[in-house]
Amino acid sequence: MSQVRELRDVYGRRYRVGETDLELLGRPRGRITWLAAAGMLAAGVQQYGFGAIVPELSRAHGWTFGAIVLTFALWAVCQAGIAFPAAWLRERGTLPAPAAMTLGAVLCAAGLVTLGRAGSLLTVFLGYSVLGGLGTGLVYATCVGAVLAWFPDRSGPSAGVVSGAFAWGSVPFVVLAALLPDVRPVLLDATAAVVLVVIAGCGALLRYPPRHWWPATPEPRAWALDRTHNRHPAIRHYRPAELFRCGTTLALYLVVVLAAAVLLFDLAYLATFVAERSGPGLAAAALALLAAATGSGRLLIGRLADRLGRRRILRLALLAGGIAQFVLYYSGEHRHAVGLLLGVTLAGLGNGCCYTLLVGLVREYFGEESALQNFGILYSAKAVGAVVGVGLAAVGLLGAFAVAGVLSLAGALLTGRLTQPGRPKSLLPAA
Repeated sequence: MSQVRELRDVYGRRYRVGETDLELLGRPRGRITWLAAAGMLAAGVQQYGFGAIVPELSRAHGWTFGAIVLTFALWAVCQAGIAFPAAWLRERGTLPAPAAMTLGAVLCAAGLVTLGRAGSLLTVFLGYSVLGGLGTGLVYATCVGAVLAWFPDRSGPSAGVVSGAFAWGSVPFVVLAALLPDVRPVLLDATAAVVLVVIAGCGALLRYPPRHWWPATPEPRAWALDRTHNRHPAIRHYRPAELFRCGTTLALYLVVVLAAAVLLFDLAYLATFVAERSGPGLAAAALALLAAATGSGRLLIGRLADRLGRRRILRLALLAGGIAQFVLYYSGEHRHAVGLLLGVTLAGLGNGCCYTLLVGLVREYFGEESALQNFGILYSAKAVGAVVGVGLAAVGLLGAFAVAGVLSLAGALLTGRLTQPGRPKSLLPAA
């Protein structure tokens, strides 16, 4: 084992050097990316695949659309709400990655089985919404945290791959749910079994490096001064308790609320909206394309954000997501299939990509020391967004897409208020 030592750069960031990934893992750290991505592929089914089974749940049980999508809102609240506690427990050694992934695998499987077998809405609320939501949140927080810890030198691309996998994994499920609507319980049972094996298997091999670990290359202090990778380093490191005394936190929290509201509105309402006007085939295609565009967009944005500026890309993403809502409404009402699919693609590339940018923005604004816990706090804004977005879907107003579009455009305007804490206004970047 090489000699371990700690370095600091001019921004006060700490680096633990002297241990290679081969010494710590026995394999290159790229293995962590694939393990985390596989876990996220399995976990994302409950979010991106939910809309595909809403019509069948209504037909089989006579439940109203509003009641069904409220279970999705509670699921999102639980999924987002567990992110900070999971990071807090992990950093204190109480919830190591293998344990979190195993527990998450069991809870995710329980949520899927509940959707297939439950005969009452109360059971769906408890099994899918609470257990499934908590399980998915544990897997999400653990996998994202793992790649950020192992790839501190290129967090954007790594987070893009893993975050994108969360959306991609539901595409086969959406297609199968459309082709086999009459075997929903069997399909969900089989999906639950795959999810359980994949997440638990990945979790058994997933590990975190020592705190502040840094790879053998690049040299950390030279990397810190490279403006290609560090356009606007944080002025200082904020602890979770300090976040609430920072004005930027509220603005960024509201941006996440608005982005999440529009994405979750689309996931809850799009399939039903399209199916009522153009049939279940196009509805399934739209939902699958939304997941695929979201996953691909997260990968692309993860690679571009470090070079082009996260705030600029966030504004463009929210602008695209807002325009997409008006395109979806017009195309759906006039049964324009091509326009509808174009709107779906814009929606996926827009609002669906904001979480990948959030990872980098948290580090850029609030520093590295408590990055994962701070991310968990801001990610919890998704829970508020779920109440807004899914509530809008449940009401089912004729102009719901227009309202969603306005919310996304408001988020784009609000990004103009995002400023790096502690930096004098005269030194703030243009975007």
